[in-house]
Amino acid sequence: MGRITLDKVTKSFGDVEVIPPLDLTIEDGEFTVFVGPSGCGKSTLLRLIAGLEDISSGQIRIDGNDATHVPPSKRGLAMVFQSYALYPHMSVRKNIAFPLRMAKLDKAEQDRRVEQAAAVLNLADYLDRKPGQLSGGQRQRVAIGRAIVREPSAFLFDEPLSNLDAALRVGMRMEISELHKKLATTMVYVTHDQVEAMTMADKIVVLRAGHIEQVGSPLELYHNPRNLFVAGFIGSPTMNLISGPEAAKRDATTIGIRPEHITVSDKKGEWKGVVGVSEHLGSDTFFHIHDTGLAETITVRAGGEVGFRHGDTVHLTPREDVMHRFDAQGLRIA
Repeated sequence: MGRITLDKVTKSFGDVEVIPPLDLTIEDGEFTVFVGPSGCGKSTLLRLIAGLEDISSGQIRIDGNDATHVPPSKRGLAMVFQSYALYPHMSVRKNIAFPLRMAKLDKAEQDRRVEQAAAVLNLADYLDRKPGQLSGGQRQRVAIGRAIVREPSAFLFDEPLSNLDAALRVGMRMEISELHKKLATTMVYVTHDQVEAMTMADKIVVLRAGHIEQVGSPLELYHNPRNLFVAGFIGSPTMNLISGPEAAKRDATTIGIRPEHITVSDKKGEWKGVVGVSEHLGSDTFFHIHDTGLAETITVRAGGEVGFRHGDTVHLTPREDVMHRFDAQGLRIA
């Protein structure tokens, strides 16, 4: 079991409240991602769950038991940090087994758990190597293996892929997602990268300045953002947000439209503009259209073969049925 409940949890450093009263439930077996800009409180929140920081008020329950004042080692959680924190003089086998030796498990049980974790993480051929002989992705798998052998009720990941290059990050995203399916264990994952959040999560918690802005599945947040912050944060490229007279025509302060929901052509359209930067990604091309009369540059997603060039005049037609409307407080209008 790995159900985690936060009830009116707060955290202050001196007179500064970084986590205002916050309620959240992470269900057993769920892959929950905390996402938000730097300084939004996501890593602090993870450390409160882990017990590495004391909460200022409120209660944390793990599997229904009050864990608010339980020390980290007794919470049944395992944390994987941004830095691998491996012992360079130890073999992979000894690094993975380290928490088991500290817990004084017998040698046979240590070996069983290490071999099992190595098999799950494709590390069996590397057990006798030192960390310095491994790639960044392999070292991160060793750090995850060290967490697996503890057989925790939940795994906590604090931006574990931020030290990897782009190609390795994509691969490790898939590996961690596969690991979640194999272990069927609760995972709480912190990242500032909303693409990681969208591709890995069962549930995303969007944070800003310690507040939860919205909780939901990746597609729920993508298609039904509760406010302007979520609309602008979730999605890559971000949603086009347009204010002024164009929004007022739709009884809104701001309207939002995703790049894939705008048709670009050389025929008539609702808006007209000039092609600026084009990003060709093979199957897709993103056109950044300026001089639209809307004040904002509009990003449009088109097929990879669409051949407009810099300086071309184009016509844009947004899909009204998927347009989002927001009021003066930034809240979505139903």
